[in-house]
Amino acid sequence: MDTTPVPASEVQATPNLSPIARIFGVLFSPKTTFEDIVRKPSWLLPFVIFIALIIAVCVSLNMRMNWREYVSQQIEKSPQAAQLSADQKEQRVEAGAKMAPTFTYVFGIGLQVIIFFAAALIMWGAYSLLGGISTNFSTAMGITAHAFMTSIVSSPLFILILFLKPYGTVDLENPLATNLAVLLPDDSAKWLVALCKSFDIFVFWILILLAVGFTAVNPKKLKGAKPFAIVFGLWAVFVVIRVGIAFIMS
Repeated sequence: MDTTPVPASEVQATPNLSPIARIFGVLFSPKTTFEDIVRKPSWLLPFVIFIALIIAVCVSLNMRMNWREYVSQQIEKSPQAAQLSADQKEQRVEAGAKMAPTFTYVFGIGLQVIIFFAAALIMWGAYSLLGGISTNFSTAMGITAHAFMTSIVSSPLFILILFLKPYGTVDLENPLATNLAVLLPDDSAKWLVALCKSFDIFVFWILILLAVGFTAVNPKKLKGAKPFAIVFGLWAVFVVIRVGIAFIMS
């Protein structure tokens, strides 16, 4: 084990990236950027950007979605539709259309915040237990927050699609069409749709960034394919659970 101290001049020669430089650097130069994040962890700015983008998506969604038509379609697809009278359907459509804009903010922002913190906690635990690295939760938060900066690409793309498509025609089930589900016919089994949706370009991008980020914590212990095996292994467990729930509910 090499215990030779690093000369002070060499340490000072490594410049610290600014918070803004980290935001974009993680997308184009992830290895160098995550090494800087691990040296001096930060997560507030990317978290604020993440939330701001979610709010922008929610605002745009409420501007471009015909909630009345959407709720009506969802009711018609439900197994209970045949048991409802025309008046009952109309009442549910009206109630759903009124609640949808508020629900968009509550569900959209709340769920994403939960996913964000859950991902940081799970990754921290997984890489500590399975990867054998030792780090704090602040560092895990910094890595996760910056890995989620793929939203700088995905969120504006989603908003662009909302405004390019005719009013109320966006497919909320698969708006970006960046996964294998776009290849399936409309009458595909729910479990198959859930499986194919899991194979998503942006999901894989985040997983790769998480692996690169946690590797920067301790490159000696996380060598080769090990950091990728950990994060993709967790993703595989999530996919099995997701597909299983879809199969049971179908």
